[in-house]
Amino acid sequence: MADVISLSAAFHCSSLLFATASNSRQPGLPPKFNLDGKSCNLSPFAGVSRLPLTSRKQLHSFKVHATITETSQPKWWEKNAGPNMIDIHSTEEFLSALNDAGDRLVIVDFYGTWCASCKALFPKLCKMVQAHPEILFLKVNFDENKAMCKSLNIRVLPYFHFYRGAHGLLESFSCSLAKVQKMRDAIEMHSQPCNNIGPSKRVGDLTLESVSAPFKKPGESN
Repeated sequence: MADVISLSAAFHCSSLLFATASNSRQPGLPPKFNLDGKSCNLSPFAGVSRLPLTSRKQLHSFKVHATITETSQPKWWEKNAGPNMIDIHSTEEFLSALNDAGDRLVIVDFYGTWCASCKALFPKLCKMVQAHPEILFLKVNFDENKAMCKSLNIRVLPYFHFYRGAHGLLESFSCSLAKVQKMRDAIEMHSQPCNNIGPSKRVGDLTLESVSAPFKKPGESN
């Protein structure tokens, strides 16, 4: 999150110095001060209206306080909709989350921070997280987990995996905001354990050792 910057400048001037600081070539203009080599008119800088010259001469001190505040909200991918939504930062965390979930339904969202479709779908995904506290949602940043994603054959984003305990990988597909109903249908279908969903699939050969090896393109020799 961006830092909050506060700039405070105070100028104390006697009536004599205040009058001297005035622009002699252009009477009536507000005095000028040099900040970091740049000349700044006092009145616009302070955000106050110009006062008549006679009134300014009566001032014994003048304080200018300028505050520049930059506020920044969390990036869209940094937000979590609830305690059942977890960020995954490594293969070890991914395998541990699946193992600890037991027979609980787990939905894995593979996304990219630069992916416009991922960003557009994310608010809908957050609503699903809130509507289904019994489901564990895992968020996997593709750029932070490239080796793991390549081992899982993730080729398009956003991409989703559905896991359940001993059944392993139940289903996987790509989804966009226009096809969000596909997510709802899959959740409804896998909400309860079922034995007639076809051959069960597992995580495959995904291990810490397999994803730590350098990724090689087809045709490359050892």
